[in-house]
Amino acid sequence: MRRMLMAGAAVVALAVSFGPGAAQELMVPIGEGAFNWDSYNAFADKHDLGGAQLTILGPWLGPDQEAFDSVLAYFAKAANVDVRYTGSDSMEQQIVVDAEAGSAPNIAVFPQPGLAGDLAKRGFLTPLGEEAAAWMRDNYAAGQSWVDLGSYAGKDGARSFYAFPYKADVKSLVWYVPENFEDAGYEIPKTMEELKALTEQIVADGGTPWCIGLGSGAATGWPATDWVEDMMLRTQTPEVYDQWVRNDIPFNDPRVIAAIEEFGWFARNDKFVAGGAAAVASTDFRDAPKGLFSSPPQCYMHRQASFIPAFFPEGTEVGLDADFFYLPAYAGKDLGSPVLGAGTLFAVTKDSPAAHAFIEFLQTAIAHELWMSLEGGGFLTPHKGVNTDLYVTDTRRSLGEILLGATTFRFDGSDLMPGAVGAGSFWTGMVDYVGGKSAEDVTAAIQASWPR
Repeated sequence: MRRMLMAGAAVVALAVSFGPGAAQELMVPIGEGAFNWDSYNAFADKHDLGGAQLTILGPWLGPDQEAFDSVLAYFAKAANVDVRYTGSDSMEQQIVVDAEAGSAPNIAVFPQPGLAGDLAKRGFLTPLGEEAAAWMRDNYAAGQSWVDLGSYAGKDGARSFYAFPYKADVKSLVWYVPENFEDAGYEIPKTMEELKALTEQIVADGGTPWCIGLGSGAATGWPATDWVEDMMLRTQTPEVYDQWVRNDIPFNDPRVIAAIEEFGWFARNDKFVAGGAAAVASTDFRDAPKGLFSSPPQCYMHRQASFIPAFFPEGTEVGLDADFFYLPAYAGKDLGSPVLGAGTLFAVTKDSPAAHAFIEFLQTAIAHELWMSLEGGGFLTPHKGVNTDLYVTDTRRSLGEILLGATTFRFDGSDLMPGAVGAGSFWTGMVDYVGGKSAEDVTAAIQASWPR
């Protein structure tokens, strides 16, 4: 979905500079509050780069950029660095142009791991080293998952850790209205078995369990890809998920078909979905959750990522009027607690001591806690050493705890696939599937569309 949105975005770039030690830029005086100042002081004691310049190109503008700027001010102060950040709506195009021209910034912030991998293969990224990878294994929940996300083959074909994940998003969520659950006597399911039993119980009680909508204009179908990705992680090992995303196993592999049919168990049953199965493809994803708030409720649950409250009725308070729970895993499959999500990755695109010092700064708890405490950017982290009380809202804290409880994290699979598939035939194939085509026929067509 991101490829389409980025392609249509206006080209906007805004730059900001932080001179060395600009104390007036600090939002919280050093040493105050419940932040991990020991991590800041330990970093500052090790680094003094004498006013060296560090350039960063990233995707953030507006409130997101303001939040990131607040974090950068502490790095500038601690390491005595002149930090210059440029935010751009066309970052993913600009970094390729800059790298090919030999004018790349020191650090690039990638919303898409696939693009980082492409540039690593072309020799445009500098490996971060095994020490950085080992740190992430030890200090991020599901640490190996995050190392895998930032590891790619270089120009020589050798696989190395190139990109440091920082700032995550969570997609494995089910939204509901607590009052509706309370009135009906329903409890939050802790396993997929319980979720399916609850689905059937709601029908037996005369209700409709789910609201599902795949409509999104030219991108219609994309919400179903998230469902399928979540089901892949709940029915197969992470290694099989990775093979599927790379097409090392074909799209019409029986394991992929089974995951799609898991989605179909919910979406193709007229009794399970508001409006019946025929309404799934035609219902706009922005309108789908509104059924949670009608009286009586048109549905009791809606699976969607953390952004969906933006489309709830005006005045809805998350945590009171609406809430969410983790889309649970099967108790009987022993696959842990997988989380589907997205996020950004930081890579060195022009090597310098300041660039590597900045990657070290991202390892500190303070670099995460500062952004956690801010409204802008929706920051979440799997860093096990942070004080979760610093999250700006209870909702963010709950999302962060889902990340911390993950045993596996995987990036949105469709965003890692070739555009013709992940933003094309996968979308349309899911529309065909909910419309009645078999998973076998749909996946055979998607496989045939995979670029050779």
